[in-house]
Amino acid sequence: MWIVKLGGSLIGSPALKAWLDKLVQFGDGKVVIVPGGGLFADAVRNAQSKTGVDDETAHQMALVAMDQYASLMTGLNPKLALASSELEIAECGWQHRAIVWKPSAMVLAEECLPKTWDLTSDSLAAWLAAKLNAEHLLVVKSVASQVGFGIEDLEANGMLDACFSSYVLNKAFKTWLLGPNDYLSIQRPIAHHDSPAFGRLITK
Repeated sequence: MWIVKLGGSLIGSPALKAWLDKLVQFGDGKVVIVPGGGLFADAVRNAQSKTGVDDETAHQMALVAMDQYASLMTGLNPKLALASSELEIAECGWQHRAIVWKPSAMVLAEECLPKTWDLTSDSLAAWLAAKLNAEHLLVVKSVASQVGFGIEDLEANGMLDACFSSYVLNKAFKTWLLGPNDYLSIQRPIAHHDSPAFGRLITK
């Protein structure tokens, strides 16, 4: 199983649809796409700053923002299957479809997860990877990471959220940080169950 987190910063870029089309073509029930928040989450941040609503409420709203991005993805490629539970993910996998996760229902049911901005779609993708016993987590950003930066550095400069390391370190899956154009190389590793020969491995 592959978990592919597509950052909200890809909205408006041709790379977003290119990623979706490629994952539909070669996903074959082995890929679950995790949406970022993007401009939908930015709207939540703006609303929180104007109203002073607490972080727990903003967290709930941000999860709905991820759901909206998931719906946008299926609008860009109707062959994608939406799934909001482990059972739905499994059923779509049996149908050999590429899956987009709508996270709000599963995440809100998990009381132990932080309800602050320290936990975003990056960490939720890692949480899902552990829950589904995935082999690889691909985190796709609009810019490639700087070589030599460790996870703590990437968290500190805002490329990854503050909780990310606690959800990926010492887990069974490998974590890769990719740029927007790495979709060009995704076919072979998914089809042949290989490790990617591109991007940046940040956990083994």
